[in-house]
Amino acid sequence: MTEPTPSLTFTTFDGHRQIATGAWRENALALKRALENGSLSPVLMFDDATGRTVEVDTRGTDEEVCARLEARFPSQAQPAAETPALEPATPRGRGRPKLGVVPREITLLPRHWGWLDTQPGGASVALRKLVEEARRQSSEKDQVRRAHERAYQFMVTLAGDLPGFEEASRALFANDSERLRGILAGWPRDVGDHVLRLAWGTQCEPAIHACAKGKEGGAAE
Repeated sequence: MTEPTPSLTFTTFDGHRQIATGAWRENALALKRALENGSLSPVLMFDDATGRTVEVDTRGTDEEVCARLEARFPSQAQPAAETPALEPATPRGRGRPKLGVVPREITLLPRHWGWLDTQPGGASVALRKLVEEARRQSSEKDQVRRAHERAYQFMVTLAGDLPGFEEASRALFANDSERLRGILAGWPRDVGDHVLRLAWGTQCEPAIHACAKGKEGGAAE
């Protein structure tokens, strides 16, 4: 599962209808247009990285609206200023280059120190290996947790009063995509699509929506 870069993609809803997705500029202006056109529904812009709403001050011209948001969401990451490399105080000898190791004190039981001392490379090397392995094992779980949390934040804001919200929340955190799809079939299409997109990077295709798509010339959703 690929997570969006923080504050890189956004999605805007006019009520339960999605009206924009992508960069912050397009979303902010879509929100401004909806309000100017007298929308009777809440118009909200969401940060796809967190599922939370983004406050947009729509006063003034398009340029003024965008200028106020520019500092929070720059269009491009500014390259870091180049700094001259520092020469080492003493000539570097043979052997491994320094790896930017940061010394800190840790407290272990004697049996832990005894085990570490028997490992190839000593205690420091063994600890680094253990930490890297733990990071690899927890990385996928952490990504799933963050994805579910951002989907839930979006659901709370836009779908908290929709039927089956509590059951949908339980299915989300149980990682039960099939059960969640079934509940979302009764929700507005754009809302269900976005929940699944935030949670799993997929769109909502339950039977009720698949059938609706196949009805050419039928009533609009």
